[in-house]
Parts: sequence; structure tokens; C-alpha cells
Amino acid sequence: MNRDGRTLTLPAHFTHRLPIEALLPADSPRLKGLDEEHVRRLADIYASLPPVLVHRATLRVVDGMHRVAAAAHQGLTSVEVQYFDGADEEAFLRSVTANITHGLPLSVADRKAAAERILRSRPELSDRSVASCTGLDAKTVAAIRPRSTADNPRSNIRIGADGRIHPLDRTAERLRAAELMTRRPDLPLRAIVKETGLSLGTAHDVRRRLLRGEAPVPEGRRPAAARRATAALAASTAPAAPADSEPPTRQPRAGRSPAPPVTTTALAPTAATGGSRGSMELLRRLAGDPSLRHSESGRHFLRWLHTHVMVDEAWRRQVAAVPPHCTDTVAELALQCSQVWKRFAEDLARRRLTDAAPDPSRHAASASRQGA
Repeated sequence: MNRDGRTLTLPAHFTHRLPIEALLPADSPRLKGLDEEHVRRLADIYASLPPVLVHRATLRVVDGMHRVAAAAHQGLTSVEVQYFDGADEEAFLRSVTANITHGLPLSVADRKAAAERILRSRPELSDRSVASCTGLDAKTVAAIRPRSTADNPRSNIRIGADGRIHPLDRTAERLRAAELMTRRPDLPLRAIVKETGLSLGTAHDVRRRLLRGEAPVPEGRRPAAARRATAALAASTAPAAPADSEPPTRQPRAGRSPAPPVTTTALAPTAATGGSRGSMELLRRLAGDPSLRHSESGRHFLRWLHTHVMVDEAWRRQVAAVPPHCTDTVAELALQCSQVWKRFAEDLARRRLTDAAPDPSRHAASASRQGA
């Protein structure tokens, strides 16, 4: 600061001399300390060496202990230094990064020990970020992480090599997006992104998975707690088992025996036994059927089904929006819709049983051909 009270800005590479005795030894990542042979080699070329990097707050050497030793070997009492401003953890990171880019290379053991220490003090750093600092492979850093962060609480974020924060687990956001897509299928993806905080690409992935009938969270990315949450969501959206009813009679086709009486439980027998499958599971199985996936009409039907299936959680969220004077009307509309779905289920069940019934005329024709 000058006499006018203004702060003077020094050049980025500004250096000056400091007494060697004023410097503190480096917090070096080298497990074996100084290499005396390397010190002697540096002493022979000392005049061409760059300045030593020193932590301004503590005057601890960040990078250049071999150069300091080489200066002392030549009988010098001071060295040219350049200051580093930052926290102690950042100073160690800078020391490791500097020692893998120039000078005497760090051994593999040195780099692994440095990665373990970095992860212990900065567990939020991503594997790739630590790998770029230590010169290791990201998979090696991932293998080191469990023993480095065993005593630390698990963080849900990672800071990448680009300095940006990336959430580690997006399970809750994916489940929320799936809920919004099921409840409001006409909602634009960008509105879902704004509501959940997901990226547009992840929101697209959730929608594609729902259209295929899969869970919104990939199985490989789901920890135990996330799997339980996904199972709970599927259970909460499972439709209630329809009550048995006697369908209206239908005339059989000419030449066919009458089909047996049909109830809606014929379509989903497991529902009547208490082993009801969730809506998501049923949709997943339908979406995986090749006869539906590989035809235009089948794909259209799947899209239609995804936009018309009503789940428990969806209607529960809408109850409060119905004004008291409209409850009777909405209730009547809901009952009419349920009757439509009931007739739809009965018709499908009858068609399945009718198609499965034997055709006497077909058997007679087959017998006559065999007799001929």
C-alpha cells in the first residue's frame, strides 16, 4: 500500500529474495525426503533454475526444496522466491501438481500417498480431479477413496476438474421427475428441469425409461436406500384390485363353443391373491413386449397408456384442488371413468378367453384332411 492508501498490484510472476533460514521445510509429498544426488546435479546448474514457490502466510516451501538445498550447497544464504496465496490444503495440492510436471518425478507410492491425503482432507473432489493433480488413473483414485474417506460422512457432491459442482446421487430428483411426468404428461421437459434441478439430458433419460416401462433410476446407480425408495414409489402407485363382477353375455362366433363367464380378475389373477404388481412393473412388462414395441400401433398404444394410467399418488395430490361445490360432479366423473376402465378390462379378458377357446369347425376340417 502506498502513501495515498491505495493497494499496489504486483505482477503475477513478481519475485524477490528471502533468507534460506527464514523458510520452513516443505510439506512434501515425497515419502523418502530429499534426494542428495539430485541436489548435487541441481547445484551444478543452479543459475538456470526457476524461483522457489513459497506459501506467503507461513513462508513454507511449496515447491523447490531441492533448489533450496542446491543453493545451500553452493554456499548461498538467500534464494529467489515467488509467493503462493491459498489455504494449507491448496498449498499441498499445488506441491503435488508441481512435482508431477517438472523436476524429480514422484514415485507411484508417493502419488498414491498424496492422493490418499488429498481425499482425506478434500473428499468432495472427484476421482478425475484428484487424478489430474496426482498423475494417477481415475480408477486408481476410486480404489483409494474407500480407505481414505471411511471416517468421513459421505458427501452427495463432487467437484470436478473443471471446478464445477456435480451431485453424486440424483435419485430423489429422478423420482420427482418421474412423478411429475406420470401426473402431468403434458408438462414440458424444461418445466420439469426447472422444478427438479435435473439437466435436460437426464430429464430426457427419465422420460425414455418411463416410456420403456423401466424404473426412473438405473439399477446400477441405486444404493440400497434408493432401491427402497424406488420400490416404495412403485408400491404407492399400484392400482387397487378391481372387484369381481358378472359381465354381460356375448354371443359366440359361428361354429365356436361359448366362452366361459369372465371376471376382471381373469386379466390380473395375482391382484385377487394379494400379490398385486405395481403399475410401473406392469407398464415395464408391456413396454418390453416386442409385438408392441416394433409396431406403430403398438407404440401409439403404449404412449396412450402412459398418459391415461392413474396412480394413487397422482389423484391424492389433486383432491385439495376440487372446490366443495364440485365434489359431487368430479366424483361422478371419476366413477364413470372407472366404469369405462372396468369395461375395457372385461372386454380384454373376454377376448383372451374367446380366442383361447377351441374352434369345432377347425378341428372338423383338420380331421377330414387327415382322413383323405
